[in-house]
Amino acid sequence: MGDVRPLVSLKVGELTIDVFNDQRALGEAAAAHAARRLKDLVAQHQEVAVIFATGASQMETLRALTSRTDVPWAQITGYHMDEYVGLSDQHPASFRRYMRERLTDPAPLKCFYPVVGDAPDPERTCSDYAEMLRRSKPQLCLLGIGENGHLAFNDPAEADFDDPAEVKVVSLDVACRQQQVNEGWFQSLTEVPGQAITLTIPTLMRVPELIASVPGERKAHIVKRTLEEAMSTNCPATILRKHPRAALYLDRESAAELNLAF
Repeated sequence: MGDVRPLVSLKVGELTIDVFNDQRALGEAAAAHAARRLKDLVAQHQEVAVIFATGASQMETLRALTSRTDVPWAQITGYHMDEYVGLSDQHPASFRRYMRERLTDPAPLKCFYPVVGDAPDPERTCSDYAEMLRRSKPQLCLLGIGENGHLAFNDPAEADFDDPAEVKVVSLDVACRQQQVNEGWFQSLTEVPGQAITLTIPTLMRVPELIASVPGERKAHIVKRTLEEAMSTNCPATILRKHPRAALYLDRESAAELNLAF
């Protein structure tokens, strides 16, 4: 937990970007940022709600964050972004299981509210979760960017920057589902569920502060698109450039297609 300094820092639109030597340094830096903000927020509000992301990109950040001794976990209520429709929380790819193993078991949060993907009525699950988020008003969100540019499970065909829904059922595109296979969560494309419950883009953008961890060579091309492409749902992550307080953490591999000198 020493002082990890970025190799390079820049800003694109409103989005601040820091590049680190490797994934571990990225995770330590993102966790340090999150810990600082959590302490400040708890000091201001006594209790704070936080949205957490899952996936390979979050592992080092969550490992570093849950290893810290200065995070006021007992005053933090957790939410997460998405879950596959119909998947048991015992399945190795379940995001509820991921959150349990990498967040709620190692860190003593006040409480954590999961998205129950295998509930009998997914639409009711969406409306109930949206209501909980409205009441809690999360102040911080830790997130990633998918290989197709998705935020949460808002793939390009489903993303809507003006979505009237707060939480919804979406269909997952092939690129998104293939990413889950490539990362080892499923053995084949046919095993990946075709639908998921997700927080929408406006719900994420409404959170006052975003910390995005995006490591690894498989993310290099989408990072370039996120920072250089016109802002549109063709690459949903481009909307991050519009958020007034968003930070993007990269490593050498994910920043490899940017015109940067390390």
